[in-house]
Amino acid sequence: MIVGTAGHIDHGKTALVRALTGTDADRLAEEKARGITIDLGFAYADLGGGTVTGFVDVPGHERLIHTMLAGAGGIDLALLVVACDDGVMPQTREHLAILQLLGLSRGLVALTKADLADTDRRTQATAQIRAALAGGGLADAPIISVSSLTGEGIDALRHALIQAEAQTAARAADAGFRLAVDRSFTLQGAGTVVTGTVLSGRVAIGDLVTISPSGIAARVRGIHAQNRPATEGLAGQRCALNLAGEAVAKDAIHRGDIVLTPALHAPTDRIDARLSVLGSEPKPIGTWFPARLHTHATEVGARIVPLSDPIVPGGGGPVQIVLDRPIAATIGDRFILRDVSASRTIGGGHFLDLRPPARKRRTPDRLALIAAADAPEPLAAMLATAPVDATVFARDRALSPAQTAAALSGAVVIAGLALSPAHRDALQQGIADTLARFHAENPDLPGLGRERLRLSLTPRLPKDAFLALLRAEAEAGRITLDGAFVRQPGHEVRLSPEDEALWDRISPVLLGDLRFRPPRVRDFATDLGADEKEIRRILRLTQRLGRTDQIAHDHFFARPVTAQMVAILRDVAAATDDGWFTAALFRDRVQNGRKVAIEILDFLDRHGVTLRRGDLRRLNPHRLDLFG
Repeated sequence: MIVGTAGHIDHGKTALVRALTGTDADRLAEEKARGITIDLGFAYADLGGGTVTGFVDVPGHERLIHTMLAGAGGIDLALLVVACDDGVMPQTREHLAILQLLGLSRGLVALTKADLADTDRRTQATAQIRAALAGGGLADAPIISVSSLTGEGIDALRHALIQAEAQTAARAADAGFRLAVDRSFTLQGAGTVVTGTVLSGRVAIGDLVTISPSGIAARVRGIHAQNRPATEGLAGQRCALNLAGEAVAKDAIHRGDIVLTPALHAPTDRIDARLSVLGSEPKPIGTWFPARLHTHATEVGARIVPLSDPIVPGGGGPVQIVLDRPIAATIGDRFILRDVSASRTIGGGHFLDLRPPARKRRTPDRLALIAAADAPEPLAAMLATAPVDATVFARDRALSPAQTAAALSGAVVIAGLALSPAHRDALQQGIADTLARFHAENPDLPGLGRERLRLSLTPRLPKDAFLALLRAEAEAGRITLDGAFVRQPGHEVRLSPEDEALWDRISPVLLGDLRFRPPRVRDFATDLGADEKEIRRILRLTQRLGRTDQIAHDHFFARPVTAQMVAILRDVAAATDDGWFTAALFRDRVQNGRKVAIEILDFLDRHGVTLRRGDLRRLNPHRLDLFG
């Protein structure tokens, strides 16, 4: 269990931690000289329950709230400290508001300096604390009078902490590993060491990790968990990691960085979130409101964009947070907003989407998706709205493979995209209905273009996922894929008897002695005494039927001849030393003149059968089967 202190300056937080653990959490010379906590302090002790409890001691000064926030993000239990002689003070209230915004509902209150107060004063201070806690998550927190000087109440507080430790639920040790860095330093003989709270997952000696958002790669050389040497660190523990790597150095890793499993490294500078504004805020939060965002140990400048109306003091709603720089974050992480002058806390909330759009962020569909992400079962709610990238969903929530499989158990996953069964069924029906309608309206066309079909369906899938869906439908026999076209099984374009009769007069020419330089459309029209438009229409129909290929404008070749020319190019390329050949070598084999030879090669270039470099070409082995 990690316990975090909170409270006004000089109310005895550090002295209380020392009385409980025997450790002075003030480690800086300036702290000892001035008698106040300036930076985060840490202490560890077995309080008697058989496990090690970690304490994070935070500053109480109003100018050091940002440091307090760096230590408050990963705690399990809040130890609110209020001095009997002062009672509830301004920083008591601000710390308490921060704890509530961070969602902490477990805590104890230590009424310190009890040796300076009589019974009446203790009663008054207790009533004042109860009033301050009323209506919040810590409303029922026990209040224990203690004195670090005389030892009064320390055993009772220690017993309450032992009970709380026993009731602390284990964090998600089977999730992806994340540790929020609050210190980075160098130890002689060891190298770079970072400390922080393990937010999720586990890490072991020898593991490869990434420092995010910088992307520095590192290896874990050693671990101290709860201030003891260990072979692994688990979620919920404070850990010190000895890191090694080419770019690893004390100055390269900063407070606020996250050490994580490499697969989770995906920094973001734009986040959709749920924001609650404190009632003490003087005016509503409007578009492009400037603030400082704190999450775990990270502090960064931000602009707030409400996704509906401005958020009034005491209210809440969805917002988009635009950050000054990328940070490492996870969906569900809590955050605090403070004003840019660091004089007051504005509000806080939790992250909902780490990859939101910069445009169309207020559309009904977008707002529905954000609301779904905030549901108790987010994936099911999100899938009811739109398909979800399964990889991004798992990564941005630091889910383990087992957790991901459980979350996706009710979804249909196609090429990494999760759909609800209802959306999958709607797409299948949409494909069938659209193709039936298209064939009825265009009986002379071989099929509907794949991209045109994709754009006509709802929900609209990415190209890769849509192609995977089409292939699955084709394997099931519900559609037929024909190159870039999609058609119903059994649909076939047929020429009319009149068109077939004219085609019977054209095809012998395309397959005869002139097959490598056949007549153009206008020449066919002259030779056959037919209308040029009719010749062109029939040849385009035969192209759709796979009988011909339009090599150039109004210049059609029979499909078997195209295949023969590709075979000739194989021989031409094989006869060269390196597989590269000139247009002249091809022209000499087919004897059709330079202009027509270039037209044919340009056609093959466009289809990727040949690859061109200057005046040279070579065959692309991956496309040689394109024309049979």
